[in-house]
Amino acid sequence: MRAARARHALTAAVTAVALVLQLILVIEGGRVLEESHPPSMWLRLLRFASYFTVQSNVLVPVSTAVLARDPLRAEGAFRVVRTAAMTGIIVTGLVHWFLLRPLLHLHGADLVADKLLHLAVTVLASVGWLVFGPRPAMTWPTTRAATVWPLAWLVVILVQGGLTGWYPYPFLDHREHGWTHVVAVCAGIFVLWFALLFALQAYDRRMAPAPPASAPATGS
Repeated sequence: MRAARARHALTAAVTAVALVLQLILVIEGGRVLEESHPPSMWLRLLRFASYFTVQSNVLVPVSTAVLARDPLRAEGAFRVVRTAAMTGIIVTGLVHWFLLRPLLHLHGADLVADKLLHLAVTVLASVGWLVFGPRPAMTWPTTRAATVWPLAWLVVILVQGGLTGWYPYPFLDHREHGWTHVVAVCAGIFVLWFALLFALQAYDRRMAPAPPASAPATGS
C-alpha cells in the first residue's frame, strides 16, 4: 500500500511539474509544436488548454493524486476519470512518437517539457497502473463514458479549426492533406483508442483479485 501511494504521488508530482513548465514556456512565448510566432496571451493560453496532450496530462494527476491518498479507490465517476486518463495518456504517447516526433525541432526547456509531457508521464502512469491498479476499475459502461471526452474534443477542435484556421496538430489540418487524410488518421486513432480500452480492460479483469470464497455452511 505504501509503495502504491508513493508511486501515484510521484506520477502526480512529475506530471504537475511538466504542466507548469509548459505553461510557463507558453506564457513566455515558448514554442508549442511549431508555433514560431506566438499569438496574444489569452489566445496562447486558450490554445494551450486545447491540446489533447495537455488535457490527458491534466487527467493523470487528478486521478493519481486521489490514489496517492486512497490506492484502492475504484468506484463511481472516478472509474471514468481513471479510464480516460490512462487511455488518453497512452494514446498521447503513441501519437506523439509515431506522428508528431518527426516534425518537432525543439531545444532547451521546450524539449524538456515536450519529453516530460509525452514520454515520461506516459511511462510513469502506465507502469503505475499495470503494477498498482486499482482494480477492478474498468467496465464497458465506464469505457463508453470515458470515450465521450475524445469524441467531444475532436468535434470542438474541428469546428473551431474551420472557423479560425488553427489546429493543434498538423494531421487535423485538412488544408495540408485533404479531408480524406484527416478522416483516415482520426479513424486510426480511434481504432487505437478502442483497442487500448479492450486491452486494458482484459488486463484489468485478469489481474483483479478473486472474490473471497464463501464460508461453507455448517449444520447444527
